[in-house]
Amino acid sequence: MYTWEELKQFADRCTRCPLCRTRTHPVMGRGSLKADVMFIAEAPGRQEDQQGIPFVGPAGHMLDELLAAASLSRDEIYLTNIIKCNPPFNRDPSDEEKNACIPYLKYETLLIRPKIMVCLGRVAAQRIISPDFRITREHGRWTERKGYWLTAAYHPSALLRDPSKVEETRRDFLAIRDKLRELSL
Repeated sequence: MYTWEELKQFADRCTRCPLCRTRTHPVMGRGSLKADVMFIAEAPGRQEDQQGIPFVGPAGHMLDELLAAASLSRDEIYLTNIIKCNPPFNRDPSDEEKNACIPYLKYETLLIRPKIMVCLGRVAAQRIISPDFRITREHGRWTERKGYWLTAAYHPSALLRDPSKVEETRRDFLAIRDKLRELSL
């Protein structure tokens, strides 16, 4: 089992896929290393690549609003991506890129051992929950697998493009809060 420092060093030197040639910084997860809730998105964006921090910029502000509405903060959750480098032009990550990075996510999960994993967006949900996951129909549904509770919500950047989905996403975040309270009893 690797330590956090070793995992970060591996990511910093990673050359497992072609994205290593175009990245500025690999973006490892951030937050509480004892978090009960892990949020998993698909990939860092351009601003995240520049700063090496997940969810900065407008999507990060939207995420912070959703967390606050559910009485959660970045200090008590863990926030990460399936892949650690920014795909050019904000395209969906390829299967090759996801396969190259999935070991990092597995180690993050083993080190944190969250009770709940929340997939942010379709790409993350299709990799983590089910390959045929439909975010518009299945967001907010719960599945238990290997001792983890899994659910999905719209990605904050999708809410910036379509504000009509903000209210239902707030409800999904409130359900995450409620599930966390239920599991903590």
